[in-house]
Amino acid sequence: MNIVAVKKEQHQNLKVANQRDLSHVANQHIVPVNVREFGQASTSYPIVIVKDPESERYRTVAMLGLEAGENLYHEENKWQAIYIPQALSVAPFSLGLDPEKEKTLTACIDIDSPFVGEDKDNALFDEEGNDTEFFKSIQDQLGRLYENEVANENFVKILAENELLQELELQVAFNNGERKKLVGLFGINEEKLQNLTDEKILELYKQGAFMPIHAMLASSGQVNRLAQLRNASDNPVKVSGINYSIVGAKEEK
Repeated sequence: MNIVAVKKEQHQNLKVANQRDLSHVANQHIVPVNVREFGQASTSYPIVIVKDPESERYRTVAMLGLEAGENLYHEENKWQAIYIPQALSVAPFSLGLDPEKEKTLTACIDIDSPFVGEDKDNALFDEEGNDTEFFKSIQDQLGRLYENEVANENFVKILAENELLQELELQVAFNNGERKKLVGLFGINEEKLQNLTDEKILELYKQGAFMPIHAMLASSGQVNRLAQLRNASDNPVKVSGINYSIVGAKEEK
């Protein structure tokens, strides 16, 4: 990948193909999702929260595989779910920092993508150097992604302030006797959610937190879909058991 900020001076003749696939995430086991797409995403993917070890910042993601480098939804020329997360649907574009303007986000593009080149279908700029309608629509989508990222940060902040986050690990057993644990995952603490006061419930409802909370809880059952996709794949090592457990639950007892 070679992601650069889109600049008229350098990319006047750059174009993007009409037909694009998701091969760039064939080896990606998680993908960002935002609270405003939790409802749709929860019907196909387990949604969890992960913490960036460097920045300590939480991110909401959909799980695509049961181990690093595994994407069970990607097959050649096919995606194994109807809903495609927004962060994937805008590829080869993304939001990034503008190197010419401090702390300013701008549209970026992966110029090494096979769907980018001067011989493709959709121009980014017209002959006068103005943004085309195609590029304007991409910028609108990226703008919504940014707004949704702000909503994400507010959502995670609400969970943290109300102690509704709990650390989870996903335990996976395979038919060859091997066992693996996926760690560093966070989900909703259902016990504390059920013990919220009426006043706090009303407050969270008005903040718009309950829909994504319940979508996250409902999505946990999609780990079984991951197991089904793994067992239907060519991988000879099949899943024989899978379940979430709460980190530290035994010590608390």
